[in-house]
Amino acid sequence: MDALTTAKGGRYKWTEVTGPLGEKVKAKYGIIDNKDEVKTSAKSEVKAESKTSVKAETESKIKSKVKTASKTVEKTTIGTVAKTAVIEMAEASGLPLIGPTERNPLLTTTYGTGEMIKSALDEGIREFIIGIGGSATNDGGIGAAQALGVQFIDSEGKEVGFGGGELSKIKHISIESLDSRIKESKITVICDVNNPLTGERGATAVFGPQKGAKGDMLKTLENGMKNYAEVISKHFGMDVDKIPGSGAAGGLGAALICFFGAEIKSGIDTILDFVEFEKLLNGVDLVITGEGRIDGQSVFGKVPVGIARRCKKYGIKVVVITGSMGDKAQDVYEYGIDSIMTTINKDMSLDEAMSRSKELLMDAVDRMFRLIKLGMTLGCKYKRRR
Repeated sequence: MDALTTAKGGRYKWTEVTGPLGEKVKAKYGIIDNKDEVKTSAKSEVKAESKTSVKAETESKIKSKVKTASKTVEKTTIGTVAKTAVIEMAEASGLPLIGPTERNPLLTTTYGTGEMIKSALDEGIREFIIGIGGSATNDGGIGAAQALGVQFIDSEGKEVGFGGGELSKIKHISIESLDSRIKESKITVICDVNNPLTGERGATAVFGPQKGAKGDMLKTLENGMKNYAEVISKHFGMDVDKIPGSGAAGGLGAALICFFGAEIKSGIDTILDFVEFEKLLNGVDLVITGEGRIDGQSVFGKVPVGIARRCKKYGIKVVVITGSMGDKAQDVYEYGIDSIMTTINKDMSLDEAMSRSKELLMDAVDRMFRLIKLGMTLGCKYKRRR
């Protein structure tokens, strides 16, 4: 969120939303003015091809010809600078918002994420980039959907409550009260995982333990997620479980796809395209990037590999500074990364590493540039000898 908002000269909007355990928290999202785009809004009885309608915010009148399915008409409209909301779900529903002893995905909800979307809709925004990751939830995204009017009904005709523990109770889903502005919106979801909703690689099995689930709780959550997928299939004819990324953020990906018509894209590729990264590579010899941990999973959509792929096209070298290295970390070398430098310089706990992160990062950068300097010195000596 910060990278996109800052790169495009955006600003932040703070709003009070529901936190993972129902408490009120302050969350922010970015707002970017798309200054190269002008969208229009005007009453017309002719059905146009565009589905986007935004609130006018300027007073400049624009005459334009609109091509419709049946004919071309001339109309006068009010110009408006289109805006994009950049939302990070972890701001409202993230793991850092609750302590380790409070983590309970049977109870945690994404309702606050839905409230952030609603806040942006109230600002007249109809284009969204939503980052999903770092969630404290395993509720299949029903909380976010509930915040925008989707109703999840149990066998007694009552709406279910918050949390992953409610998924097994769902018998019927109604979108009759879904906020109508969602249908006017374009929603792009960015994430760096492609996990399905259920199964061995699903939301619960892979990410549940880090959110506090274990033992019987994992079984309860998985059974609930399977029921959720079955009800979606029954009501909407969508096999959401087979869509890559549907299991991201505890199943939030599934809700955004099914109820909001969102499109899931690779997080790093979307960001690099949005900031026109390749234009920034002009005249560059070395790119330094970072990641919390590098291992065999890093080749699947993680930031360093995404950056390295772009740099490789131009023969630019890439170094990754990382907190730690895991199994098969060397696999990233095949994707354009030239070297890895860890910040950890001795045995230490995660808490110590986090508290000393700035110091450790500076030390890693110093070591990296010393090696680069050594390489340049040896290279110069080799050339003189020739």
